[in-house]
This record gives sequence, C-alpha cells and structure tokens, in this order.
Amino acid sequence: MNVIPMKLHKPEVEGAIHPGPDHSIRRPSILWTLSESMRFMLEASLLGATSPLLLTAPRGDGHPVLVLPGFATSDRMTTMLRKYLSILGYNVFPWELGYNLDQLTAGENGEHVVTRIAEIAEKTGQSVSLVGWSLGGIIAREVTRRDHSLIRQVITLGSPFTGNPHANAISKLYEMATGNEAASPAIRLRFALGHHPLPVPSSAIYSRSDGIAAWRNCVAETNEISENVEVHSSHFGFVSNPAVFYAVADRLAQAEGKWQPFNRAGPYSTFYP
Repeated sequence: MNVIPMKLHKPEVEGAIHPGPDHSIRRPSILWTLSESMRFMLEASLLGATSPLLLTAPRGDGHPVLVLPGFATSDRMTTMLRKYLSILGYNVFPWELGYNLDQLTAGENGEHVVTRIAEIAEKTGQSVSLVGWSLGGIIAREVTRRDHSLIRQVITLGSPFTGNPHANAISKLYEMATGNEAASPAIRLRFALGHHPLPVPSSAIYSRSDGIAAWRNCVAETNEISENVEVHSSHFGFVSNPAVFYAVADRLAQAEGKWQPFNRAGPYSTFYP
C-alpha cells in the first residue's frame, strides 16, 4: 500500500463566533460519579465471568485497529480491550503517545495521531479503524473529519464530543491539565461541530449512567453510516464492560462498503436499552 500522508487543516477560530454550550445538558448525577470505582470493578469481574460469551462475537478480518485512551490515561487502561480484539483476530495497536492530555500529547491539530495512523497503514497496507475512549474518541473523530483517507471506521466509547463542555465531572481538572478553557472559541467550535456525521462509518457508544460525561454530549447526528448505541455502563466501564466489548467487536466485523446498524440481539441484549 502506497500511503499518502494525511493532511490536516486547522479550522479558523480566530475572531469567529460559534454557538455557546447547550446549558440544558447537565453534568452527571453525583451518585453516578461516586459509584464509578465500584461499578468499574464489577464490570471488570463480569468480563472474566462472561468470557465464553465474548468469544461468540464475530471474528475479525485481520485489519488494523488503533485504540486511543481517555483523558489523563495511557495505553495501560485499554489493555483488556486491545487483548480481546487481538484474540478475535484484529491487528491491534496502542497509540504509544503516553498520557492523553489532548493537544499536549496528540498535537495541536492531532498531527501525532495522524503520523501514528499513517505508520500503521504503511506497515499493514490497509486502512485503519479507530476505537477511542472518552477524550480519545473526540480526537479520533476530529482527525477523521479533517482527513479520512486512511481510516476505515470510527467507534467512540463515552466520548463527549458535542453539547456542553461544562457538563462533565472533571471539566476543571481537564482545563488545568491541558490549558484549554471550555469557554474558548476553539472548544466552542469543537463542540458545535462534533455531532455532525463523519465521512466514514461511525458508532457512538454511550451510557445514561455514565458518571463522568453527560450522555447527551456523547451522541451524534445519525445517517446511513452513523449510529448511536446505548449500553448500561459506567464511564470507566467502557474499557472493562463485556457488553461494550461485544458491541465494539460487532462493529469492527462490518465488511468495508457493507456497513449495517448494530443489532441489539445476542448474548448481551439486556445490556442494550
């Protein structure tokens, strides 16, 4: 595969006026937030207990999958998900950019992620599917929107890419760690454009019981290749919940050019409202 480097074009935000946040979207209930750790451990235990069911998911075709971690986490947090996808037959890659601190790690325009995608495409000779958890999913969508030439599909896991940037349990921590202000033109533009469908198949997996990100921030406008998939999960459960893993595996198994919406039937049907 002869890879032509992806080209990113930074949106013009200087002096532009963009819609403000949707204040009808509120941060998650404090009860959901406080129960995140407990639910994460429960979901991780279910992952082991239901592993035989997970192995009934469609097998992979060997195409490359790049998994992007969430805010302030590294590839270590996506280890279980990547291992599972590898068992199913995908050629899985970590992002290898350290802790995800948005532009401080990914590059001002996501250029470090773009380079990683190009390296994987060059190595495998195939287009790359992106699976991004939380902030990793936001970055995956933005990179794809700017240039999708090497990207097969995008799956986001509890990624707050639209709506109200203040409707987040760790918004202040995010601002301190990255230097980004939720009220800035750049962030307002990010959230104003985030819900628009991508030029490749995309699945936004979200949970109404997410204790970190407001679920309404995590859903996209739908069309013939864009969908939202609801699941019962904590925010950290997106990288440990068996129903999430099954849905990701099902989505990745879609043949190129033959994408179909997620069928909620199957061994984890009760997890999908």
